[in-house]
Amino acid sequence: MKREFSAGGIVFNEKGQVLVTQHSQNKNWSFPKGWIDEGESSEQAALREVKEEGGVVAEIVAKLGYNKYVYTFDNEKIFKVVTYFLMKYISGEAKDHDWEVSEANWYAPEDALKQLTFSQDKSLLRKALKLLNK
Repeated sequence: MKREFSAGGIVFNEKGQVLVTQHSQNKNWSFPKGWIDEGESSEQAALREVKEEGGVVAEIVAKLGYNKYVYTFDNEKIFKVVTYFLMKYISGEAKDHDWEVSEANWYAPEDALKQLTFSQDKSLLRKALKLLNK
């Protein structure tokens, strides 16, 4: 089975809202994330993907954890591991996301929990909120 490694960020702004994105192809709501490029650390990839898919510059506060899952692409099963980091918003606009994302918005945490597609993402958001004492 092929393996893929990605990284992403759970970004909070100064209002306590979290950045959530909708993938342009599969329409799932999640956090900005993407492949770790050759020679790139998971931290570098997460910051880059937050900028590309979320339109914002952020800084890493802490490593949050992993999502692990299997998906199928072109009839091939792929085992994917995504490392997520808790991040603090620095600058930028969510509307400046790239083509991979059809929508990027800031949500109050309780609304983000309703918006997110996957239970693993909801668990990571709850973990982030505990770290932030919210």
